[in-house]
Amino acid sequence: MNKSELVNSIAESAGLTKEQAAKAVQAFTESVQGALQRGDDVVLVGFGTFSVKERAARTGRNPKTGETLEIAASKVPSFKAGKGLKDAVN
Repeated sequence: MNKSELVNSIAESAGLTKEQAAKAVQAFTESVQGALQRGDDVVLVGFGTFSVKERAARTGRNPKTGETLEIAASKVPSFKAGKGLKDAVN
């Protein structure tokens, strides 16, 4: 399911216009992104948790030349599914 399919599904199930549903999806993604940028977690009970994880610096290897290189530390977004979502999928 891509973003436009998600918008159509939300519009249908919530009785909204596609424009209203698109604004809701956009607001949700912006809110989650903003919270993660501030270092906050976003917890949706029964669905899951969005958080930021630290990835340590490490040594990698260029597969083409075999040369070793340093990969800098970074922060990556993470999602952990909640029990309700896991149960719904299984």
